[in-house]
Amino acid sequence: MSVTTTFPGIYIQELPSSTHTIAAAPTSVAVFVGYVHPFKTDSSNYNRALEIFSFSDYERLFGGFYQSAIIDANVAYAVNAFFLNGGTDAFVVGLQPKNYFNNAGSSLGSIAAANATIANGIEFTALEPTDNQSMSVIISNVQNDSSSNPTIADVVVTYGNKTEVYRKISLDKVHNAANYLETRINGISTLVTVAPNPTYPSQFSGVVFPQTGTLSTTVPVGAVGVFNPADFLSVFQADSPLDKLQIFNLLVVPGVVNNAVLSDALAFCERKLAFLIMDPPPADVADPPNNWVGDFLGNTTGDTDGNIAPQSANGALYFPYLKTSNPVTGLANDPVTGAQFTLPPSGFVSGIFARTDANRGVWKAPAGFETTILDTTGVVDGGLMTDSQQGALNKIGVNCIRSFPGAGTVVFGARTLVSANTAFQQWKYVPVRRMALFLEQTLKMNLTWVIFEPNDEPLWVAIRVSIESFMLSLFHQGAFAGTKPSDSFQVKCDSSTTTPDDVNNGRVNIIVAFAPLKPAEFVIVKIAQLAGQAQT
Repeated sequence: MSVTTTFPGIYIQELPSSTHTIAAAPTSVAVFVGYVHPFKTDSSNYNRALEIFSFSDYERLFGGFYQSAIIDANVAYAVNAFFLNGGTDAFVVGLQPKNYFNNAGSSLGSIAAANATIANGIEFTALEPTDNQSMSVIISNVQNDSSSNPTIADVVVTYGNKTEVYRKISLDKVHNAANYLETRINGISTLVTVAPNPTYPSQFSGVVFPQTGTLSTTVPVGAVGVFNPADFLSVFQADSPLDKLQIFNLLVVPGVVNNAVLSDALAFCERKLAFLIMDPPPADVADPPNNWVGDFLGNTTGDTDGNIAPQSANGALYFPYLKTSNPVTGLANDPVTGAQFTLPPSGFVSGIFARTDANRGVWKAPAGFETTILDTTGVVDGGLMTDSQQGALNKIGVNCIRSFPGAGTVVFGARTLVSANTAFQQWKYVPVRRMALFLEQTLKMNLTWVIFEPNDEPLWVAIRVSIESFMLSLFHQGAFAGTKPSDSFQVKCDSSTTTPDDVNNGRVNIIVAFAPLKPAEFVIVKIAQLAGQAQT
């Protein structure tokens, strides 16, 4: 604004600064998409992108862990692994498991909570899946009032290694409302809800206590799971709640190997400048020929079961599944079948990404002996491999997780899904691709001030100064290859990048180039003898 001069003297005018600082975008905000607790998740939380900062937040919004042989529970375990291994910020898009499906993808009926009626009319409904582990309820120690009607009782609910005991529960709301069955149990129990028979006390005539009930789910014949691709595909559409998030960096769809879902997830990541951490099929192993994981990524017909991984520079595959203890039972093996409890690696790896970003920077490969994975006892038996077996997998872009004496279980690969494709050699490595995405997200987020500014040399200078200052700060953090800034990055925005025709069409063109740091995958030590040396 110009100064109005009226008297001889000195006038002070403050000029607006043309300097615009650039703040680095986050690098490890993770998004988890998948089925959440079928009976404890508030219906208003389904299909929304809700932010959490701890597993306690997840439990509050989505009900926490659950155990089922047929209802997918991978999201809860993946979120927990993310926070245990270094993650700090995440969003969850919780999907509602609605129906059982067979191998052909046909619906076989809807999912419902198990219930049982005990003592002539008291109905208990399970808050946990009971398809592979039933729940028991016992009403005992009944005490009579002066009218010889049962009024006080003990209620014991048992589910696996969990037991809830409610002493001196009133069965008579009229005379003891504060201690009434519904008041003491509903909203307090994590295992059941209860609905007493309103005709008390007449329904207890002739009832002999203790009374025992079993809550168990009958799964339709032929049902193999609840997975429905349509549930996931809607998440990755334009204008979905997840699409409306301004920024996130990592996408995890734990345990899902459906080609249509993974293809849409990768396309979504490309549009949102994010990166997909992909799981292998749980049956895939390190040894060919049957269900060799290399076929999942490197074969156009897929593995033995027909699973095919889509390819993109914005994703990476990690193999194999990991052994751990079940947080529901506290056991490493299923008490009924004896099978190992295993989890897909993506939740663990997403935490490793976050930990590496915080400790070293997004330009450092999230792999190596410092990436010790927590809360695992090692890889599944089918994922054990030799160096030569990993060599074959590494060549086609399968990032292996391995256990080493003294180092524990670590991520030991850092290649993208397209690393074997010579047309995508510039995006061969995970840190190189993620560094580019980081720069793209940062500049997209910080250059909005440029819009509608006069498109001429002063604007171009201001743009160059802002971006160069940011890139120089990254150079001093060791983010680029090269020993001096001119070798590490370049920023161009002038008449050579923005022509008069561009100006007439409202365009300003900015070129930002950087020299990426590439991981040292192969360390070659050459040993030679010194010949002809004088002997002393």
